[in-house]
Order: sequence, then C-alpha cells, then structure tokens
Amino acid sequence: MAESTFTVVGMTCGHCVASVTEEVSAIAGVSDVAVDLPTGLVTVTSAQPLAEAEVRAAVEEAGYSLAG
Repeated sequence: MAESTFTVVGMTCGHCVASVTEEVSAIAGVSDVAVDLPTGLVTVTSAQPLAEAEVRAAVEEAGYSLAG
C-alpha cells in the first residue's frame, strides 16, 4: 500500500469534500481518500504510488486545483 498527501485549493464546504473524494476514489487502485477541509489536505491510500498528474486531473474534474 502507498499513501500520498496532496493539498487541494478552493474547497469550502462538505459538498466540495464529497466531490473531490468521489473523483479521486475513481482512480484505479485507490482504496481510501481522506479529506481535511480546514487544511485542504487530501490523503490517498492506493495499491501503488499514484502519479501526481492522475490526482491533479481528478481534482480538476471535481472543479478544484492542487496547490503548487
């Protein structure tokens, strides 16, 4: 198992969290997504390490962006 942490910019409510969780969970191999709304931190547990581009695309599909 691999765990990666990303910072998402623009989330302001529970609906934001649900949207990001849904999109990131759809990435192949992802088994868990934990979102901390106040900090914007998204911790992703997956079978293999994830490419940042995959996570970035999923977050952008949800309508948000990764910091940095």
